[in-house]
Amino acid sequence: MDLILTDAAPTPAGHYSQAVVHGDLVFVSGQLPVDPATRSLRADATVEEQTRQVLSNLSAILAAAGSDLDHVLKVTVYVSDIAHWGAVNAAYAEVFGEHRPARAVVPSRELHHGALLEVEAIACRIAG
Repeated sequence: MDLILTDAAPTPAGHYSQAVVHGDLVFVSGQLPVDPATRSLRADATVEEQTRQVLSNLSAILAAAGSDLDHVLKVTVYVSDIAHWGAVNAAYAEVFGEHRPARAVVPSRELHHGALLEVEAIACRIAG
């Protein structure tokens, strides 16, 4: 089992790893829309911008683990208000393109630090 830590994504603020690799599977912890350069939540950003930031963080962690967005198998999206879903889904589709991993959407009242969404994922490593 390998623990993943990259400066290209927000460092964990608690007792967890950005991701854990076991065999060829990469388990990415929930990502908030935190800018890795400033280490601050993009609270003033639109839900589309927050979605792109979260997926950028996810992409950076996957790269550090030897994977990428095209190798994501399953995504769980926690959204603070289901009314945001159309905008989240549009930005998500823009980033993932033709790749359509399995996905669950979980409406929740509030997320940590007032974020509009949080995303966790399971991916496989790139063969080679």
